[in-house]
Amino acid sequence: MMDNYFKIRRQKLIICLFLVAVTLVVYLQSTNHDFVSYDDVSYVTENPNIKAGLTLEGIIWAFSSGHAANWHPLTWISHMLDCELYGLNPMGHHWTNIQIHVANTILLFLVLSWMTGALWQSSLVAVLFAVHPLNVESVVWVAERKDVLCTLFWILSMWAYAGYVRYSTKIRYVSSIILFTLGLMAKPMIVTLPFVFLLLDYWPLKRFQSGQSGNGDNLQQRLVALGLIWEKIPFFILSAASSVVTYLVQQSGGAVKYLDAFPFHARIGNAMVSYASYIGKMIWPINLAVFYPFPETIPLWQAAGAGVLLASVTVLVFRAACSKPYLAVGWLWYVGTLVPVIGLVQVGSQSMADRYTYIPLIGLFIIVVWGLSDISAKWRGQRVIPAIFSSVVLISCMICAWFQVRHWQNGITLFTHVLNVTQNNDIAHGELGYALDRHGKYDEAIINYSKALQINPDYKEAHSNLGDTLARQGNFIDAIYHYNQALRIDPHYVGSHNNLGNVLARQGNFKDAVYHYKQALKGNSKYAGAYYNLGKIFTNQGKIEKAILNYRRALQFSPNMTQALYNLSWISATYKDEKFRNGKEAVRLAEKLCKITQYNQPLALDALAAAYAETGRFDAAVLTAKKALKLALMYGPQELVLGLKKRLQLYQAGLTYRQS
Repeated sequence: MMDNYFKIRRQKLIICLFLVAVTLVVYLQSTNHDFVSYDDVSYVTENPNIKAGLTLEGIIWAFSSGHAANWHPLTWISHMLDCELYGLNPMGHHWTNIQIHVANTILLFLVLSWMTGALWQSSLVAVLFAVHPLNVESVVWVAERKDVLCTLFWILSMWAYAGYVRYSTKIRYVSSIILFTLGLMAKPMIVTLPFVFLLLDYWPLKRFQSGQSGNGDNLQQRLVALGLIWEKIPFFILSAASSVVTYLVQQSGGAVKYLDAFPFHARIGNAMVSYASYIGKMIWPINLAVFYPFPETIPLWQAAGAGVLLASVTVLVFRAACSKPYLAVGWLWYVGTLVPVIGLVQVGSQSMADRYTYIPLIGLFIIVVWGLSDISAKWRGQRVIPAIFSSVVLISCMICAWFQVRHWQNGITLFTHVLNVTQNNDIAHGELGYALDRHGKYDEAIINYSKALQINPDYKEAHSNLGDTLARQGNFIDAIYHYNQALRIDPHYVGSHNNLGNVLARQGNFKDAVYHYKQALKGNSKYAGAYYNLGKIFTNQGKIEKAILNYRRALQFSPNMTQALYNLSWISATYKDEKFRNGKEAVRLAEKLCKITQYNQPLALDALAAAYAETGRFDAAVLTAKKALKLALMYGPQELVLGLKKRLQLYQAGLTYRQS
């Protein structure tokens, strides 16, 4: 008995090590990848609340913000922790995603093997989950941390629930609720978990069977079923609350599209086709893209055919549910967990997304693996043939996934691939333009923005981004035209108002610039960037009280905005009118700025040195100014170097005076 126990433990350990190895073979290359422009910008690289690392202000922001049209505070905190540990080095952020995916894979294997007692079937499901190409998007995309993180809590909650069923202990039940709640705070995709618990009650936990009796008494069965549903009430309440919050946040963030944009019949047709397409991509994972444009029309035969396929499979699995319960459980797992993201309530403009299958595919993998096990049991070579088949599938998936990971090296490689495998993809052209712009390839960026606008003339983001690129080239006339086009499409588009204000300010048209900044604030009263830009104009005009007020407002809504911290600390430390100077405040702001910039930016250190000098701490001012000068000599412009040298002499003189 003990020998068998230790044998199983050794087998599980070997399987876990194998799962780690195959996952790293596929995904370790992504640690050399860059961030991509698509969402990584708003999630990490240009999000001051995230870049500041793990701070109390950041945590408060995470729980109170609906940034990026999502409420997922745990995901925000995980990104903050990465910035605390790795700064903006993409290697660390990618490595975290890989680690969580590895943990998910191992936990999935352990939970399935514990619930079913089927070691090898569970390991095959786990290895498919680990290396299937459809899961690449969720793992290598830094902004999709929410996918892997919510799945981690999904599986942990499932494990706690299985423990509660086996041991009937309240602490495991409460643990499952807590883990489920944490999952909701990572990504609301987990709202369907209570329904999955009911599926697990049917198989493999077989709790519904406790209500079956030989005399055909259905009353006891109904009572057992009601009891199992009643047991999930806390989970259903949390799911409902999360769904309401998610809908309101996404609607306020503009992510939810209204009926006139995507009529309900089109969404129904697209949902049917998407269900079938995901199955097709699971079997033959080619031409995968980060964005699939919503089709202008969906042929009736496609929607009807997909609907007939889904209905037929549903009927077949229910007819076989008694003898092969894993069929019904796996199928309903797949169909049910896709409901929140299948597009009945359209979020975004995509028709489907590979990342949406990260959890649902587990259900299909269960069908495939347990089905293969049942079929092969009737063969003579019941071990050899499945082993060969499984090896071929595994190697094929690993090769396809490895190449899919390569497309994610940066935004340019990613969206070049997307354009190669999709058609009429305005978003891909727009995002490729943005990626090219960020790499300084302005002419190529303009070409792609123009192609995006040929496909969709009302693509406001492309107009606005094209305006940014043209402004960077000094072509203010055309930039203003495209900003105005974006505002024609959406008069309340705050980004275009703000950036148009920037161009007008650079032209010296401060009156109109202030107007557009204020229009941006009408559209979003918490728009920190517009407050900061107003502060800059008022500073240049000598209206320091208004400038300080706007810088403080900017920091109220974006506590870690480096530019606002710098300007406000500089005013507090150096302004000629003493009534605006506040040494202690200057030190507080500058120290925070230096922490955010990891004491590695000469301007931030310059501000801190000035703040120390204002409080009479000339020794600290001298040391800080020397460090700033050393960095400026390596990276800074000549005028900054000269200014630092002059200020360093003043601090040294102040120190000499104090010591004399």
